[in-house]
Amino acid sequence: MNKSIDRFMVQEGLHLLMADIPTEVEPFYKSKNDYEKNLNDLTEEMSNLQELLYAHNRYALLLIFQAMDAAGKDGAIRHVMSGINPQGCQVYSFKQPSAEELDHDFLWRTTCRLPERGRIGIFNRSYYEEVLVVRVHPEILDNQNLPEELLDRKGIWENRYRSIRDFEDHMVRNGTRIVKFYLHISKDEQRKRFLARIDNPEKHWKFSSSDVKERNHWDDYMRAYQECLQATATAAAPWYIIPADDKKNARLIISHIVISVLKSLKMQYPSSGDVRRADLDTIRKMLD
Repeated sequence: MNKSIDRFMVQEGLHLLMADIPTEVEPFYKSKNDYEKNLNDLTEEMSNLQELLYAHNRYALLLIFQAMDAAGKDGAIRHVMSGINPQGCQVYSFKQPSAEELDHDFLWRTTCRLPERGRIGIFNRSYYEEVLVVRVHPEILDNQNLPEELLDRKGIWENRYRSIRDFEDHMVRNGTRIVKFYLHISKDEQRKRFLARIDNPEKHWKFSSSDVKERNHWDDYMRAYQECLQATATAAAPWYIIPADDKKNARLIISHIVISVLKSLKMQYPSSGDVRRADLDTIRKMLD
């Protein structure tokens, strides 16, 4: 399976063309029942690895999810992480920055939410919004209280890419593994999902007119993602482009990637020394 999932990784320094990247691939399941069995097996394996991560308490794992609206980020997080102990996992969704957040550098609000050692942190959107949404809507920069000399509309994006790369390298050097997922959905599939939300009263809360307005900037977003992924894909903090037209398939692919990363960590359960074993023998006698 590793060879199969490796093809979704963005190679460092490789030129991307988003139009050539598929939004759907041959499924990793044969039927709905097969999908459910595979996902259950994967969540159980992930749960065991997460317990080991927690006990080892040397690494942290940060999973970043980025996508266009309706690509399935929420569902992927919910299904893929369904077997994880909540004590060892934390999920943060980043919306429009607050006034306090705008008075700090663009990495500040997410830095405050990084996972502790032994835990899995999940960012539903992240600091990458600052080179995606803000790039598509550069007028947002006017509200970020930046010094006038730093508002170079040409150079600011490369500066932010460099800040992100440096930040991620720093985190990796200090024991946090970073894995980034871009859920790649087609424009036509997004339209179908928007219509399905309109037709389902229980999904109305997930839909707003702003979603359709952002859809009008589709080509601009694809260019922003293309440049962003090229500029920030590194061996230390890789990007994976997940074909997302098939939600079930996307969840299986993401699950395999997360498990592969956890297995790559050099982890073990803490060993019991002589003192600890003596304490346990004393406790056993008390219980007997």
